[in-house]
Amino acid sequence: MSLSEQTRSKIEQQIASNRVVLYMKGNPRQPQCGFSAKTAGILDELSPGYSTFDVLADEEIRQGIKIYSDWPTIPQLYIDGELIGGCDIVTDMYNSGELHTALGLEAPDRTPPEISISDQAAEKIRMGMQDHTGMALHMSIDANWQPQFGLQPAQGNEISASSNGITLLFDLQSAQRARGAVIDWVDALDGSGLDVTLPAAPAPVKPMQADELKQAIENGTAPLIVDVRSQQDRDSVAPITGAMVLDRDTLTELQNRPAETPMVFVCNVGNSSRGAAEHFRKLGFTDVYNLQGGMQAFNSTG
Repeated sequence: MSLSEQTRSKIEQQIASNRVVLYMKGNPRQPQCGFSAKTAGILDELSPGYSTFDVLADEEIRQGIKIYSDWPTIPQLYIDGELIGGCDIVTDMYNSGELHTALGLEAPDRTPPEISISDQAAEKIRMGMQDHTGMALHMSIDANWQPQFGLQPAQGNEISASSNGITLLFDLQSAQRARGAVIDWVDALDGSGLDVTLPAAPAPVKPMQADELKQAIENGTAPLIVDVRSQQDRDSVAPITGAMVLDRDTLTELQNRPAETPMVFVCNVGNSSRGAAEHFRKLGFTDVYNLQGGMQAFNSTG
């Protein structure tokens, strides 16, 4: 497949118009593949104002960007007009601090997290590692704050933390999320295993009923209302008075607000807004709501 001049020009304009551009599947609020989600998650942390292009929305760009960059996969990250690479390279650069440098940021905090491993958990871990000479115990915590353990050789750029004679290795993001982690062993009816408590995890998205939001608006105590609907849907059903429309500029503004800012996300029926609310929860916002039933419920409530 050849790259048309029209597609090449479009790609060059996109890259030239934005300092940080991520070609991905989906968008940061609703990524359509794990690699895109992981890369966007890193950029959410380091460079909230980055630009994205959903290759699933334009087949010419989806195939053309691979030819343009001579890079066979998506996602692809560009900084200052230069191709950085895909998910694996971005992740490696993030963990080493090279990505911070490329973005003009200070070196990352590599302070080991304080963790606590119970006696029983430590005993079970030692038993499990007996026949795995040369392997290290890694703990990762994903964007949904789900911990996972794995045995693999140390790569050299991990952050290590120890408790009760056990050493765990973390990537940079996981080390931040693991601060204060308590690891225990539990025996339950559905099986036994390690149990991890993560004090740093943000509070879950909370449901808000339509009448509850209306009452808060009347009382002047409503959280920031963010409407995630399309322009067509807003033309059909007017937004709640005072609501912010979630566009690119608003996204950047909201991401720069204090983490304790209360926000309620609104769509037609409460599904798309839940995804947007989860995006902000994963960024560390601690007081996030989703309007149950969306605008349909809001407008049908007396």
